[in-house]
Parts: sequence; structure tokens; C-alpha cells
Amino acid sequence: MNSSPTPRRVVAIVGGGPAGLMTAETLAPTCDVHVYDAMASSGRKFLLAGRGGMNITHAEDYEQFVTRYGARAGQLGPMLDAFGPDAVRAWVHGLGVETFVGSSQRVFPREMKAAPLLRAWLHRLREAGVHLHQRHRWTGWQDGALRFDTPAGTIAVQADAVVLALGGASWARLGSDGAWVPLLRERGVDVAPLQPSNCGFDVGWSAHFAGRHAGEPLTTVAATWLDATGARVRKQGQFVVTATGVEGSLIYALSAPVRDQIAAHGSAVIELDLLPDLSPQRVLDEVSRPRGSRSLSSHLQGRLHLKGVKAGLLHECLSKEAYADPVRLARAIKALPVTLGAPRPIDEAISSAGGVRFEGLTGTMLSALPGVFVAGEMLDWEAPTGGYLLTACLASGVAAGRDVAAWLAEGQRE
Repeated sequence: MNSSPTPRRVVAIVGGGPAGLMTAETLAPTCDVHVYDAMASSGRKFLLAGRGGMNITHAEDYEQFVTRYGARAGQLGPMLDAFGPDAVRAWVHGLGVETFVGSSQRVFPREMKAAPLLRAWLHRLREAGVHLHQRHRWTGWQDGALRFDTPAGTIAVQADAVVLALGGASWARLGSDGAWVPLLRERGVDVAPLQPSNCGFDVGWSAHFAGRHAGEPLTTVAATWLDATGARVRKQGQFVVTATGVEGSLIYALSAPVRDQIAAHGSAVIELDLLPDLSPQRVLDEVSRPRGSRSLSSHLQGRLHLKGVKAGLLHECLSKEAYADPVRLARAIKALPVTLGAPRPIDEAISSAGGVRFEGLTGTMLSALPGVFVAGEMLDWEAPTGGYLLTACLASGVAAGRDVAAWLAEGQRE
């Protein structure tokens, strides 16, 4: 007597970003996988992130790499051990896309574009039998089924397991709007408030300074700030002056501790070294040299090449008395205090912090909702730019896929 084959279990994945798609790829060989995305196409934020050069991962020493996840390194570590930077590069190569390591140790596709990688990935998923459903916005549950708003009306979807990979709350127009937070909280899921991460900050420039320098980059500067333990941290890089404040890679690097300081104290002060390649004594010597009939601005430009937005910052942040005092001016050139106010709105941030707390998970499954798993940025972690965000999203997608498979297998054995 022939026994009929066991039907493949149905898995619904809500969210078509990197975490959701990687979960789908992990489960495709053994399950009937359906990915539901609110947008007209999958991977919208993935494409946007790759507009200026797709940063896939980072090639620094792995032990150092894991520390970039701060307080959540312990929870993300096992996921990254299973699918870390080397595995990400191998996976990209398997899609027919070559990579290279830049001077900053960041890893990029050879063509510096995200679109070819995403096209190859979606093609492979379709070939593996993954069903991609676009314009399906998840709105919660209905009698145990997932409820979606679609162009054809509201539908209910039954599945043997569910994976939520809905992102955080940055770039709402690309699908990550945080609308899932109340849907999970009302079902007893512990969610940390979503906050901007890798974000800019308001400063409150004068109209004169903002009108003259907004949009100008500050290159080859260093910033010093206090980390979460109160230790002083210094990092060299660049950022951009905006109409309201500051943003850019160097500012993003300090955004988490500065954001938390602002939340606790109302503001935070960073110190800018406008000439990080010169010693304090060299700067003082040059500032103190006789300038004859030249203006002080011309003197600074001639002796120290200080001009443009850097010179403007000195005028903006120093009193007339301090600017005219060589000792105080030299000190400010090497450590100019800039007070940062509120972070820019979360929808402007590159990523978000907060989300589903790991303490409410069993692996990647919600303890309050058995059979519902979580992956990606909607988990409570954050990381700097540089490939860390994408790597952790992919790693959590692999972890969720493996957890789903194990949970379904355990259910079948029972």
C-alpha cells in the first residue's frame, strides 16, 4: 500500500527586505514559502541603501566585528557565528556578483550597485518556488489568520508558521513604518520604543551660518564624545552641515551614545578637531604669529588653510573675545565644543533602534505567540553603518529560517 507524500508546510513571511528574503531562501527547500510585502516590489530599502555604493559587509577582524553590535552582541553573536561576513561574501558570489574590499575595509559589489544583486536574488527565489506577493499590507490577525489589505480587498491567510520581518521605522515610504508595534504589543509582545539610529542632529545654527554653509562637507575632522560608559571616544572622518544641524558618516558613528545623552540630559556636547593632522602646539604657534595688516580670517587661511565652513564654524561657536584670543582660538581649533540638540526625526534616519526585545524570544520565536518568528531590524538591536546592518539582517533571516524548520519538524514528530 502506497502512502501519500507528506504535504509541504506553509510558511508566511511578512516583509520583503533582506531579512525576510533570506528567511525565504533558507526555508525554500523544505517548505511552501510565501513572502508578503506592502510595496510594489521587494527590497526597496535595500536598493536605496545601495544607491551610493552597496556596502554589503565589513572585512575587519571578526572578533572586532561582533563588538559593533554593542549591548546586543551577545544575542546576535550566535547568529553571526552561523552566517557572518565571510558567509555573506560567499553568498553574494553565489549569486554571480563579485566583491572587493575598499580602503576602509568595507565590502562592496564589484559594480558598486545593489540592483544586479537584488535581481539575481529574486530570480533564484522564484526558481526555488518562493511565492512573492506585492501590495499586501499586513494589518494584524483575524480568527488566527494573517490579515492583509490588498488592491483586491482584505484577505486572510493561514500558515503553519509565520515570520515577521517588517523592519524598523526609518524610511516609511519604502515600507518600514513601525505600524507593527501596536499590533504586537496588544498581543503581549515586549517591544522597546523605536528610536532613530545612524541619524543627524539639530544644532540651531544662526540664519547667517546656515544660509551660507548648509550642504557643505567638513572633511578631515575628528570628533570626541563620551560613550555609554563615560569614556572619551575619538574618531576621524567627515560629515555635512545641514540647514538645521549636522549629518553624515562621522555623526552617524556617534549617534547612539549622543542620542541617549540627549534623552537623559536634553543635549550633548561633542568636540571637533578641525585640524586633526596638526598638533595643538603647531596650531598655537601659527595662530600666534604676527599677522601685520592682514585680517585674522586671512591669517588663519594663510597659516593653517582654515577657510570656508571650518572658519565659519569658529565664528559661529566662539564669542568675539575668544576668537580674538590666540590661546582660546587655538584651543577651539583643536577642540571646538558643539552642542547637539534633538536627533532628526526617525523617518530621516538610516536605521532605527529598539524593537522586539530578545528577552521575549525563544530563539527567534515570540514567546507570547508560538509559531510566530521575528527577523531583521524589528528586533531590538542597532549597529553603525559599514555593512554591519545588512550582515545582521541577513544572519537573523538565516536564524529565523532554521528556527522555523526545527519548530515545524518538532511539531510533525509530535
